Formats: sequence, structure tokens, C-alpha cells
Amino acid sequence: MLQLQVIRDNKDEIIKALNKRKIDADSLLSNVLQLDEKRRTTQTKLDTILAESNKLSKEIGGLFKSGKAAEANVLKEKTGALKEESKQLGDDLNVTAEELQNLLYQIPNVPHDSVPTGTTEEDNEEIYKEGDIPVLNTDALPHWELAKKYDIIDFELGVKISGAGFPVYKGKGARLQRALISYFLDKNTAAGYTEIQVPHLVNEASGLGTGQLPDKEGQMYHVTADDLYLIPTAEVPVTNIFRDVIVNKDEFPIRYTGYTPCFRREAGSYGAHVRGLNRLHQFDKVEIVRVEHPDNSYAALDGMVDHVKEILRELNLPYRILRLCSGDLGFTAALTYDFEVFSTAQDRWLEISSVSNFETYQANRLKLRFKDENGKSQLAHTLNGSSLALPRVLAGILENCQTADGIKIPEVLIPYCGFDTID
Repeated sequence: MLQLQVIRDNKDEIIKALNKRKIDADSLLSNVLQLDEKRRTTQTKLDTILAESNKLSKEIGGLFKSGKAAEANVLKEKTGALKEESKQLGDDLNVTAEELQNLLYQIPNVPHDSVPTGTTEEDNEEIYKEGDIPVLNTDALPHWELAKKYDIIDFELGVKISGAGFPVYKGKGARLQRALISYFLDKNTAAGYTEIQVPHLVNEASGLGTGQLPDKEGQMYHVTADDLYLIPTAEVPVTNIFRDVIVNKDEFPIRYTGYTPCFRREAGSYGAHVRGLNRLHQFDKVEIVRVEHPDNSYAALDGMVDHVKEILRELNLPYRILRLCSGDLGFTAALTYDFEVFSTAQDRWLEISSVSNFETYQANRLKLRFKDENGKSQLAHTLNGSSLALPRVLAGILENCQTADGIKIPEVLIPYCGFDTID
């Protein structure tokens, strides 16, 4: 959520920046400032009346002590009227504050200066590519056929149990899945991230805190009886650890990693491009989350990108990095880098990680602050990244590592799997 003071001081600059997202920010920010002015004016009136009421209460007490009951009763009538007026102003203030908050929730983050202008994923900027795309035999299979051939993932059984988008991993497929999770966590902890296990259900305040609500409400599974949401990513519970927290600046950098299943409705996702593991309603992911001093957040973002690079090098998968354009940039992000693995059998790139800096956008919703050198509260910066999302990594391994003799496991995973080939 954008800070009100920043909007007041930089309205024109914010309008220009949000125009990159094709948003009519002028009328939106004008409405915000009008409501803000109304809220502040109402608050000033309320404070004045409450101060006057307190002053009269003290006078009434003095008059009663002095035996001047008649004068005291006159003032009591006046305080009664002030009480009614203050109640009305308080109600008006609450309504205005709620309207203002809801309007602020509708405004996305301001894109970083380096974000390219564009409307679709076709306008994303490729900034890096690494790895050789393997040449497969003409009879090479896509991962969903390999899964069936080697009996390692059963999509039909998942449909029977839950529905489409809920695969069942079997035998070496399940072991490879577990191996990837352990490997990712070990890489992250070796890089200085503290491993943490978090709930897979969160309350509304948590969804609002990281920006999934109200923006992505239609994509989240809602347990209505308990008013809880199944998490779409570990980013939500991990980052909300710091909701309403003032951290010591000496604690920076704060680095957490966690494995969770993730749940997304993915409404409207149909067709061959979402077949197999390409898009699921339930999938596993290992996440990295950082809380940083604002002066260091972009250096931290670069470090996160380098960290994911190292993992993909060790997996020996061909990949590229995209800087997302303004039209493809997430609602809460200021800058995002997407990693994509090349799926040789499908002849297409598959997104397997997003690494983002949210600057103060989430921190403002979370009220995540730190004390600066002058003892003044400042908003921290939050960042997160997939390290990594498993389904498409697994698809990339199955397709790119297939041979006539079976699927060769990347060397780095063999100690975790306990086998070197799926055959």
C-alpha cells in the first residue's frame, strides 16, 4: 500500500509511474487525497470537541465542590451535546477512514524505474540466458507422458481424489519431489536463510498484509466456515511474522526460507499450455523471504537472483531471466525477475521462479518498521522469491534429462534421491 505522505508529496510523479501500468491514477489519487483531507479535517474537529469536553468536565467538578450545582448542571447539558457531536464525528471518521483504506488497497505498487513499459508477457525483457538446450531424440516425450510411462505421477488418480490439478506422485516421482524440497532448503540455509515451518491457512489480515487480498481473492481457496484462506505461497505466512513489528536495524538482513504446499484456484486456466505439471491447483514450493533496510534492498534482490542462478546451474537446466514489464508486473511488486526453464519436449519456456522487491508496499500494510539512527520509525523493505517452485522444475528435469535408457537424475540430486535413473 502506498504511503499517504508520499502520495501528498509526489502525486504527479506517482501518476506518471502508474501510467506505465495503464492505470488512470490521476482520478484515483485525487479521490485518495480528498478522502484524506476529509479524514484529517474530521479528526481535528473531533480532537477539538474532546478537548473542550475534558475541560468542561474539570470545571463541572470544581463547581460541584464549590456548591455551585446550578452552574454545574448548565455545563453538564453542554457536555451532553458535545458528547453527541463527538459520537457522530467519530462515526463519520470511521466511515471515511474505511473508505480511504479500501481505496488505497486498489492502488498497485509504483514500478521501479528499470521496469520496461509493456502490456503483456511478450514485452518482458530478457536480461540473461544460460545453459545448453539438449538435443533430444525425435521420439522424446513431454513430461505427462513420461510420468505415465514410468508410473511416477498419476494425474487421473488425482482427478478421482480431488479433481484436475491435484496430481499424485508415486515411487521415484515422490522421492524426487522430496529430494528437490530437501535440496532447495539445504541450499537456502547454507546461504544464510533460517528455515521455518509455517501454517498453511491464514486469516484475512495476513492476506491483506502481503497484498493477496483483495487483489487475488478470486484465486485463493477460502474456508468460509472459519474465515481462513489456503496459502497461495509461503510468502504470505512468512512475511506476516513481521506484521505490527518494529525490528532493530541491527537485525538486518532478516532471511527466512520455508517449504509449503501452495493452493491456487487458477480460474479460467484451460488448454494444452496448462497440461500435466504446467499449472496446478496444489503444488509444492520452497520460498525465500527477506526483510531489509531500504538502503540495501536492491543489492539484496541481486543477491537473491544470483542464488537462484546457482541452484539452476547445479541442476544443469537451461534457463533465462526476464525483467517483467509494467503490464506483467505483480500488483504489489516494484521490480520482478522471472526465471524460466526451457522445456525441450514442449519447445517452450516454463516459469519456475519470481524474485521481487516490494520496497515499502507490503511493509506499509503490515506496519513493519524499524528505528533509524535518529530513533524515528521507518518502513522496512520486503522481498521474496521462489527457490524454487517444484512442478515445472520437475517437468524440466523429466523432459530435458530423458534418454533411451530412462531419465538421468541431475548429479546434485542423487545423494538426496538415492538413485541416479528413473527407468
